[in-house]
Amino acid sequence: MIELLNQVNYWHWLAFGLLLLCGELLGTAGYLLWLGISAMLVGIIVAFLPISWQLQWISFGVFALVLTWLWWRKQHKTDTRSDNSRVLNQKDKQLIGQTAVLDHDITKGKCRINLGDTSWTAYSDEPIASGSLVRVIDVDGITLLIEKAD
Repeated sequence: MIELLNQVNYWHWLAFGLLLLCGELLGTAGYLLWLGISAMLVGIIVAFLPISWQLQWISFGVFALVLTWLWWRKQHKTDTRSDNSRVLNQKDKQLIGQTAVLDHDITKGKCRINLGDTSWTAYSDEPIASGSLVRVIDVDGITLLIEKAD
């Protein structure tokens, strides 16, 4: 076994890296990407520096851990945005800024408005006449906060 490990050269590492990268194309969600790049880096190093097989595998492990950690750190910073700033798949957040024409007069306080294909509970700080254009300014739970649009 040791003789086999001593015979590993840079072509083996490059082929191993390409094999891992091809495996990544099958949809492993990034698990093989950093391993493949690490194997390619070891292959490049072995092409220029003759290092022992033990150091080759240690380098492979260190590269894989460091590259994976760096990617995780970058991805974690990207994912730290709060859900409050996201609107994807949050229908209530997508309603902010929408306008609708009132079907009936509303008084100050709670009322119902039709927006899109749904009837919503709404709250207004002022009475608004029928036929007026209103704008959604905020969402509180399932209640839309509305104001008269200019």
